[in-house]
Amino acid sequence: MSSNIYTIGFTQKSAERFFSLLKHHGVQRLVDTRLNNTGQLAGFSKRDDLEYFCKEIVNISYFHWEESAPEEAALKAFKGKEISWEIYAGEYLATLQKRRVEQASTSILGDAACLLCSEAKPHHCHRSLLAKYLTEKGQVQYRVVHL
Repeated sequence: MSSNIYTIGFTQKSAERFFSLLKHHGVQRLVDTRLNNTGQLAGFSKRDDLEYFCKEIVNISYFHWEESAPEEAALKAFKGKEISWEIYAGEYLATLQKRRVEQASTSILGDAACLLCSEAKPHHCHRSLLAKYLTEKGQVQYRVVHL
């Protein structure tokens, strides 16, 4: 069985562009992988607002997958340039393995889910690591599409 798994970041996108991409690609569920999703810097993508917008604008479900978020200490160290991308990626992948996220992935993702984080580009972003991890370890064969 093969499904698409999409990834998207909200920064450097207007709400119109963001929701148009989700709609155009037939996304059925937006899966929020962010550690912090309620702050003012999140703009239109604050958790409660985003859940409402997903339902009302594009008629898709929203799910905050807390177990897929990076650990706070590692994220802070990477953002503060205290550790390299390689070290951060290794720590994040170890966290995913420890949490066994692949065991819940099929029920959370379904057929057309989109992993959400903050970064505009998928490079050096945990959503890319998560998508790759789920492709390699999950029960479903995913094709990763970055929006």
